[in-house]
Amino acid sequence: MGKTIAEKILSAHSGQDVKAGDFVICDVDYCFGQDGTSMIIIDRIREWGIKDLALKDRFSMVIDHSAPSPNLGVSRVHDKMRRFAKEYGVKLFEIGDGVCHAVVPESGAVLPGDLVLGADSHTCTYGALGAFASGVGSTDLAVTLASGKNWFKVPETIKITVKGKLPKGVTAKDVILHIIRKLTVNGATYKVVEFYGEVIDALDMEGRFTIANMGVEMGAKAAILPPNEVVDEFLSGRARRPYEKVYADPDAEYCAEYEFDISSLVPQIACPHAVDNVVDISEVEGTPIDEVYIGTCTNGRYSDLKMAAELLKGRRVSPNVRFIVAPASREVLIRAIDDGIIRTFVEAGAAVVTPGCGPCVGTHNGVPADGERVLSTANRNFKGRMGNPNAFIYLGSPLVAAATALEGRIADPRKYLN
Repeated sequence: MGKTIAEKILSAHSGQDVKAGDFVICDVDYCFGQDGTSMIIIDRIREWGIKDLALKDRFSMVIDHSAPSPNLGVSRVHDKMRRFAKEYGVKLFEIGDGVCHAVVPESGAVLPGDLVLGADSHTCTYGALGAFASGVGSTDLAVTLASGKNWFKVPETIKITVKGKLPKGVTAKDVILHIIRKLTVNGATYKVVEFYGEVIDALDMEGRFTIANMGVEMGAKAAILPPNEVVDEFLSGRARRPYEKVYADPDAEYCAEYEFDISSLVPQIACPHAVDNVVDISEVEGTPIDEVYIGTCTNGRYSDLKMAAELLKGRRVSPNVRFIVAPASREVLIRAIDDGIIRTFVEAGAAVVTPGCGPCVGTHNGVPADGERVLSTANRNFKGRMGNPNAFIYLGSPLVAAATALEGRIADPRKYLN
């Protein structure tokens, strides 16, 4: 019987011939923490008396969740990270550099076939590059940093094939929301999901990141898109070392297979308070919205900003809406400035904030008031996600967000597209 991508990567990194259900210890290619998780990583390394880090040159910390610092407590965390980075000589991404899941791929540190662990649940994002990438707790990450290894139970794999062609006004975000709608938030728990089909093959790099990023929202341990020429183009001039792409065997064994034809798909909205509470936009169109947010590790990349800006060009957002934009990285921000995208947002009435997680995590930048409704391009909408359990978060694509900002209520972007 052939192997899935996950089985091949874990076999290569353990030096064993493994299959789903096996327990193995694997060498890890790269690991990282962010400012919400690095405190414990640092504490564990110090408690254990570790002086030489096995992954010193393949580890980074990213100040992104609360950047710049919104209070004294967070400032102390950032100071601790800076001191540790200097003492141990490890890479630190500073405030303004961007979200971990944008800056790490941009740095060329993660490549196809890699095994990656991050102290952040959306580490599955790197599956867009053809890597096995998974989020772990901070203590597990410290173990990896210190030893270069960690243990794994080889997951079973679900195969998802997406057929058809993206209709006008429908994006990768709508596709993954539609899939989660069908599979539910528990549909892939501790499974790997492999994505195939002409829709997946046609995605740009940003769309690939969007699909992989939300794999964890259906419980997946990892979400992998087989690498193609889009990945090669993205890594050209970035990759720190040679890489070898990994593909599943034709006779690989899957625990389940699903097929989706999205030829007639319409924009999708995840309603409060669950990511799988997804409906066609017509069911909630017209719902008043107080805040619109474009950004996050899901939809804060260049093409996300570009599609929203093209819809907003020459228009002004509703006076009843607070419109916030957070580019995913400094690289994205610079490119968007050079191409006039940021000017379009500002002229339309947006508040453009520091590259990073922005309002998504709820520590600063746009915490909604009691009873307010938010339309966000983020990946989660549970109670309190944006800092207030008494607010209501709807999830949609950057196109939906732009149209909603214009009207002050959930709006179908297709009416604005030529």
